[in-house]
Amino acid sequence: MTETITRFAPSPTGRLHVGNIRTALHNWMLAKKLGGKFMLRIDDTDPERSKEEYVDAIRADLAWLGIHPDGEERQSARLSIYEDAFEKLRDAGRIYRCYETSQELDLKRKVQLGRGKPPIYDRAGLELSDADHAAMEAEGKAPHWRFKLDHDDPIAWEDLVRGPQKFDPATLSDPVIRREDGSWLYMLPSAADDIEMGITDVLRGEDHVSNTAVQLQMFTALRDAGFGPIDCPIATRWPHFAHEALLVGKEGKLSKRLGSLGCDAFRERDIEPQAIIALLARLGTSQPVEPIANVAALIDSFALETFGRAPAKFDDTELDRINTAIVHQMEYEVVKDRLPEGMGEEAWHAIRPNLETVSGAQDYWKIVTGPIELPEFSDDDRTYLAAAAAALDFTAGDPWHALTGTLKESTGRKGKELFMPLRQALTGQNHGPDMGELLPVLGEDVARRRLERAAA
Repeated sequence: MTETITRFAPSPTGRLHVGNIRTALHNWMLAKKLGGKFMLRIDDTDPERSKEEYVDAIRADLAWLGIHPDGEERQSARLSIYEDAFEKLRDAGRIYRCYETSQELDLKRKVQLGRGKPPIYDRAGLELSDADHAAMEAEGKAPHWRFKLDHDDPIAWEDLVRGPQKFDPATLSDPVIRREDGSWLYMLPSAADDIEMGITDVLRGEDHVSNTAVQLQMFTALRDAGFGPIDCPIATRWPHFAHEALLVGKEGKLSKRLGSLGCDAFRERDIEPQAIIALLARLGTSQPVEPIANVAALIDSFALETFGRAPAKFDDTELDRINTAIVHQMEYEVVKDRLPEGMGEEAWHAIRPNLETVSGAQDYWKIVTGPIELPEFSDDDRTYLAAAAAALDFTAGDPWHALTGTLKESTGRKGKELFMPLRQALTGQNHGPDMGELLPVLGEDVARRRLERAAA
């Protein structure tokens, strides 16, 4: 059996957004489900746009989410590998030089569209003679390089999400793999890395489907040209490919906002990483999205066959719902360093069921520490609260229910008339934490003083 190896390959040209996070998460979960490895590959071959600050941010965001790679590679440190792959493809006649400018290529595409033809490259570079190349060089024109697709047979594979896939290579442009300045585009370095790193499973967005068709041919060409380690699993078979539906907004449209929604935005809203994981783990699948904080349980239930073809809808409201439920599950030891000074385990358990975020504990803690604002009480309620202050007994195991039981019997009050004045006098609120849990947190002295003040 070959060990499963997946990879997440972000370009450090910006921060991770929610779509990137989902891709990283699913690759990590797939590897962990199969007992394999999850690799982080930093695609930093573009020195103009790649920033070290983004590399650091990618690592930090993954760590915050609890996604820990088993290894990391940087494309900027692997340039010799791409040179080797390039030379082997050139020697095998699978790449060729072209000189068109972007404006010339754009014009060609417009002409083809006007004639009702697909806007693919016309392979004019293949028609150039040695004399043509020499003339271009004499004019100071540097070539860009394209990979020559084999048009003889269709490209087919079994996609683990989309099912059987088939492409006619004649309908695809020969991809540019190297620019005039010698820098690399995505296609060749990615294929070379998948071979060298022994990647067995590639899970990514459906916008990469046509890239996969090209890369499958590139794998074959590289293998036939003698590139890669002999014992590499990819030498005998290609990676499994799975292309998941892209994220859309709740309105069902692609949202620019999703492209800027990342870990910083989630942290600003005090969203727990476990909530993000719970939502994104199952978004776009047939499995219910539930507030599952146990990552091991999510990994155990992860299955590519549950992924659907319909766009996956990301809804902030659903994330908030999941986050609230996750907060309600969080134990004191997990959150104690994020709570207000002096707030102990008893107070956390009293306040926790009313929270939407952990930071909301600050507001509820003010109820305990005071001061609180009291409403206007009627004369009857003030008399009732004076009786409550006198009846308060913390020697009972459950002072709240002991108090309300005594008052119900002595005053005949019940329901809202019994409970509401007490809550208002003790907390200044009409609703909030369970008073049976909150009253011991307030303590006998504070509780009696508040009742007496409300009765005055």
